[in-house]
Amino acid sequence: MTAICIGVSKLPKFRHAQLVSFVGGEGIVKSYKPESGNWTYLIEMALGLEPDFGRVGAETMLFLNEADLRTA
Repeated sequence: MTAICIGVSKLPKFRHAQLVSFVGGEGIVKSYKPESGNWTYLIEMALGLEPDFGRVGAETMLFLNEADLRTA
């Protein structure tokens, strides 16, 4: 995949559907976009056991900067 983006001088380090790790867990890259000269990734964490009170919503999705991610 070739990416041409204004304001970002390098290609993204991680790709769609790649497993990544970060402080607090692991997840899969769902999407990414250039933001403030860096790449920001939408990460989906694996669902654990459902709590007694049920699921609240998108509690397993978070945005992280490229610097916060590592290859799992």
